[in-house]
Amino acid sequence: MIPLFAQDLPGEDVVLRGARVLDPAEGVDAVLDVRVDRGLVAGLGLGLAANGHRVVDGAGLVLAPAFVDPHVHLRTPGREDEETIESGTLAAAAGGYCAILAMPNSEPVVDSAAVLSSLVERARSEAVVPVGFLAAISKRQAGEKLTEMAELADAGAAGFTDDGRPVASPALMRRALQYSPVAGRRVAVHCEEPSLSHGGQMHEGVVSAQLGFAGYPSLAESVMVERDLAIAAYERQPVHLLHLSARESVEALSRAQAAGVAATGEVTPHHLCLTDEAVRSLDANVKMNPPLRSADDREALLGGLRDGTICAVATDHAPHARHEKDVPFEEAPFGVTGLETAFAALNTHLVAPGLLRLETLLERMSAGPARAYGLEPPRIAVGAPANLVLLDTESPWRVTEDCFRSRSANSWLLGQTLRGRVRLTMAAGRVVFAA
Repeated sequence: MIPLFAQDLPGEDVVLRGARVLDPAEGVDAVLDVRVDRGLVAGLGLGLAANGHRVVDGAGLVLAPAFVDPHVHLRTPGREDEETIESGTLAAAAGGYCAILAMPNSEPVVDSAAVLSSLVERARSEAVVPVGFLAAISKRQAGEKLTEMAELADAGAAGFTDDGRPVASPALMRRALQYSPVAGRRVAVHCEEPSLSHGGQMHEGVVSAQLGFAGYPSLAESVMVERDLAIAAYERQPVHLLHLSARESVEALSRAQAAGVAATGEVTPHHLCLTDEAVRSLDANVKMNPPLRSADDREALLGGLRDGTICAVATDHAPHARHEKDVPFEEAPFGVTGLETAFAALNTHLVAPGLLRLETLLERMSAGPARAYGLEPPRIAVGAPANLVLLDTESPWRVTEDCFRSRSANSWLLGQTLRGRVRLTMAAGRVVFAA
C-alpha cells in the first residue's frame, strides 16, 4: 500500500447518528447510525448504543466516505509564506478530505531521498490529515535526467510527476514508465507541448482574440496526452493524466481505455464549473494552467466524469501570495486554491442544477482518486478506518478571505454564495474538523 504520513495519534470513539449514509462504492444508501470504536467503523444500524462515545447528530445530513485530493501544492519547502504542511492539511480537513497527495515542485524540488525524508518527518509532526508526497520524475524537473525512482519509493514517495512541467522528451517519459514497476509507484503527467503553449495567457479562442491575450491552444494539451498514452500502451504500464481540460484529451483517454491501456485521468472543479468567458473579468484568480477552455470542452469534461472516463476530481490547490496575484492578468502566475471549496462549488454548480448525481460526485472525490494511485479507498464498512465526511448539502455560505484556513486566498469563488457545507471530517480515525 502507498505510504501516507500524518501525526500518529490514537483513534477516537464516536457515534454519528441518523444521517443519510451514502457510500456508492459499498452500495450503501440509508438513514443509519455509524459507530466508530478507537478509530475503526464498528457498526452500522439504527439505535446504536453510544457507550460513552462522543455523539454527533447527523439528522438531515449526508455521511459519506471522506475525500481524497490527488493534486495539492503545499509550497513546502521554500514558500511557507503561501502554504505549509499544517495550514494545507487544516484546509484539507475543512474541505472534507481525509488524505491528500502533494506535488514535488517545491524549492528545492522533491527529487532526492534527503528532501523527501525531511518532508516525511515534518508531516509526522505537522500534518492534520495523512499526506502522500509525490517525487519528481526528472532531476530538478528539468526533463533531462531521471531521478532515483526506486530509492525515492523506499523513502516514501507516493508516486512520480513533474507537475508544473511536461516531460518533453519521449525517451525520458518511456524510461520513467519502464522504471515505475520497479519502484512500485504510478507515474502522473502534466500534458503540455511547450512549443505550442509558450507565452499563452488563456485558452486560444474567440475570447482571447477579443481581449488581445496570447492564446494557449487545447492542442498543446491533447497532442501530449496522445503521446503519453501511446508510450504507456507500448510499455504496458499505467499512467495518470493530471488536470485535463480539453475535449480531445477526454476522447483520447476514452479510446486508450477501450484499447486496454491502464490510464486514468482527473479534472478540477474550476474546469468543470467555468469556461474562458470568466477571463473577461480580468481577475487573475481565474488564471490557471491548463487554462479555462470553451463550453464544448467543459461539457466533454463533465461527460467524462459522469461516465467514468475521468475517475477523479482533483483541486490542483495552488496557493499564491496576494502580491503575486494583485497584478495585471498577463503578469500573474497560474494557479488557484480549492481544498476548502471543492465540494461546495461542485454541489452548487453541478449537483443542484441536475448536471451530476451526488453519488457520482462523492465517488469521484473519494474512491476514484484513491484507486488512481493505488491507495485504499475510504469506505463505510465494519472494520474500515473511519475516514468520513458529514455534509449539509443545502446550507448556503459566502466565500470570503477570512473563511480560509489556507495561508492563501487566491480563490476563483471569492464573493460567491455556495450551497453545501462540511460539518465534520474524520481522517484516520480522528475528528480533524467540526463546524
